[in-house]
Amino acid sequence: MVMKIMRRPNWILALLIAAPALVHVPPVESARLKDVVEIEGVRDNPLTGFGLVVGLNGTGDSGAAFTNQSLKMMLERMGISAEQGVKVKNVAAVMVTATLPPFARQGSRLDVTLSSLGDAKSLQGGTLILTPLKGADGRIYAVAQGPLVVGGFSAEGGGASVQKNHPTVGRIAGGATVEKEIEFELNKEQQLQLSLRNPDFTTANRIVQSINDVFGKPLANARDSGTILLTVPADYQGRVVNFVSRLEGVQVDPDQRARVVVNERTGTIVMGENVRVSTVALAHGGLSIKVKETPKVSQPNMLAQGKTTVTPDTNIQAVEKDARVLEMEEGVTLGDLVRGLNSVGVTPRDLIAILQSIKAAGALQADLEIL
Repeated sequence: MVMKIMRRPNWILALLIAAPALVHVPPVESARLKDVVEIEGVRDNPLTGFGLVVGLNGTGDSGAAFTNQSLKMMLERMGISAEQGVKVKNVAAVMVTATLPPFARQGSRLDVTLSSLGDAKSLQGGTLILTPLKGADGRIYAVAQGPLVVGGFSAEGGGASVQKNHPTVGRIAGGATVEKEIEFELNKEQQLQLSLRNPDFTTANRIVQSINDVFGKPLANARDSGTILLTVPADYQGRVVNFVSRLEGVQVDPDQRARVVVNERTGTIVMGENVRVSTVALAHGGLSIKVKETPKVSQPNMLAQGKTTVTPDTNIQAVEKDARVLEMEEGVTLGDLVRGLNSVGVTPRDLIAILQSIKAAGALQADLEIL
């Protein structure tokens, strides 16, 4: 069977059943500059720390050596002598993480997340002891402490257990206090560097043109597809915040490469508007093999000296569906192809295999990304 797929009027395409696992991305409209680029130096910074959670109801670490060692060191700093082999089930070692936002000042509060490191069963009802949080440079930027909240629970008895959500991860809202600021004075900058979230030469060129048109001066210059250098105008010197505020509202039409994203685990396909398929013909047939085994037991009489034997009775059936040949004309979009294939009963899994074959043949004019 030969099926020819060509460009059809929209009213005919509307009659075809769309593939259930296909997501079509509409054309990109104008976007604000603040949603397309980031300013160098204006970024979040991750913080991490090692701490102890106390006050647990026997659900803490039971055999973690680093928990006992940390507890002993903490008690010694408080002037309390502790034995080396101390074991306390009301204490759990946790990794504390937080995000330091740009321009955070001393005294600002941060949310922290606590994750169990040992074999603790639950962190519910615990309190985090004073924990320093360090950045990538090893310096302390914040300290965390306070009672944590766990969005789950666990309970167990002699032969049964129940658990809801994840009881070994907790959170403290505003549980960290910023102690050290990151030195960055935006108002003293005379030149800004913009980084595109999705590098593209066309998008970078459009950003440069839009900025220069809005301010009426050649302030922007593209270094490459992902970086734009921007000179702060003389009338905005010392008022860079006002300049950035006006800059963020500049409208830009971002461009993107033709791309098809395929998730084989879920059968999901996401495609862009500019994806095209060159002239190609394909045949796709299904082969179904069914193997069924029925064991047969041969058992001797009670007084016989023979042995019981099991002989499998195997039945194999193979069914191969007739292959359907599809011919696609040049200029057909991937949406036309998918709708045509879906109309003849191609499943999402088969569609993924077909897309991979078309890409290998060089007929898919787009990047194929397999997740």
